[in-house]
Amino acid sequence: MDYKIKGDSDCPIVEINLQNNETVKIERGSMAYMSNVVIEGKMNSNKKGIGGVLGALGRSLTSGESMFITEATGTSHDGLLGIAPSIPGKIVCLEVTPACHYYLNNDAFLACDNTVSYEMKTQSVGKALFGGTGGFFVMHTSGHGNLLINAYGDIMEINVDADHPITIDNEHVIAWDDSLDYEIKIASGTFGFTTGEGLVNEFHGNGKVYIQSRNLHSLADALIPFIPQGQK
Repeated sequence: MDYKIKGDSDCPIVEINLQNNETVKIERGSMAYMSNVVIEGKMNSNKKGIGGVLGALGRSLTSGESMFITEATGTSHDGLLGIAPSIPGKIVCLEVTPACHYYLNNDAFLACDNTVSYEMKTQSVGKALFGGTGGFFVMHTSGHGNLLINAYGDIMEINVDADHPITIDNEHVIAWDDSLDYEIKIASGTFGFTTGEGLVNEFHGNGKVYIQSRNLHSLADALIPFIPQGQK
């Protein structure tokens, strides 16, 4: 992918140069501008037919992800595409290789090369209901190429090894190596009431976790006292 992350701020935009018939996958609704490019909506599933429809619908209902994803294809040698995430924050590129695949949390996906494939993997019921990491499904990458992810706030990379498992609030997790395993736990105190924390993810193994420095749920909670309530 021939791309540049533009804008010296916390609200960048990605500009992608596309050759004739070159295709990239982008998050639905992320297109900001384009020239000599056509876009087409596809179901958010690698399966075709009724299986693909049900898979895309199931992911949309259980995780909040869009039922559709967009493919953008260049129509000449100088196709230009600008994309932007829906929330303010950093954008980083991860390299997908046969030896390095990722799981993505809700709303982390922004774009990828057409050579990067993905599938919706089912989580256990406990993780799906209580973890916050993707509902019943999480996006799992394969193939090779560039993968662009975005976050609310900054993006930090945390190394995990066998001697140093790490506990992370699930609202801050955006992506992790598929070499890692994780458990859902309740923060200290009765359901986290004494600490102000809720459910957390504890990652084990060897690999990297990518986290966002802010989370939208905390922002929403902070704004509630300032939102006028309806008259009774």
